[in-house]
Amino acid sequence: MSAARPADVPVDLELHCAGRPDWRCAHDGEPFPCPAWRALPLDDSLRAVLLAAFTLFLRPAIRDLRGQPDGPTPPEIVRRFLWFLPVTDEEARAVALRYR
Repeated sequence: MSAARPADVPVDLELHCAGRPDWRCAHDGEPFPCPAWRALPLDDSLRAVLLAAFTLFLRPAIRDLRGQPDGPTPPEIVRRFLWFLPVTDEEARAVALRYR
């Protein structure tokens, strides 16, 4: 992420970064965002920070992951990277089309 980090985000979370082109966590090998990210206690201010940061990943993740054998669809990628928001299937499809 960036140097400006909300106080409630643990420093060791910086180890859990995305590895391209497979979009797996460089630290634990889980699909990024990994369980360490997903376990963050969320409030509105952290959701705003995550939204700004994780939407930057959408376009490259969709380009890297779509079409891979047994890979996620673009709407699944949107829901994966925006796990902290209540995104419907229709909304995920619309966002995926915008970020393709």
